Amino acid sequence: MPEPTVSTVSVLAADYFRTYSVVGLLAALGVLFVAVAFGAGRLLRPSVPTREKLLTYECGVDPVGEGWAHTQVRYYVYAFLYVIFAVDSIFLFPWATVFAAAGYGATTLVEMFIFLGFLAVGLLYAYKKGVLEWL
Repeated sequence: MPEPTVSTVSVLAADYFRTYSVVGLLAALGVLFVAVAFGAGRLLRPSVPTREKLLTYECGVDPVGEGWAHTQVRYYVYAFLYVIFAVDSIFLFPWATVFAAAGYGATTLVEMFIFLGFLAVGLLYAYKKGVLEWL
């Protein structure tokens, strides 16, 4: 195979950067569109601030007391466990379809059981810490 000449390399580089210039142009147009929409909204909306409009709105209830709410940490742990197992299911479904269709060997099966083992260790840790108890 002959080595490419300088002119061939420059033509290939020009084509390469031309494709990225299209992406850059579309990104700039997207940012410009959002900026124009926000600017038009700011210029066209009526602005009549009153005392009631400046209050914090909380589901139709007048705000009373301080702005900080006390939440127990265990609710965050429940959310964290949900995210872990949601990611697990997102990972397992495509793996199962590809594994069944392509007929991969035992290596893929072992990798999946290692992954499930890590998740099981995390679930066991949460159980030992008492996170999964409701009361």
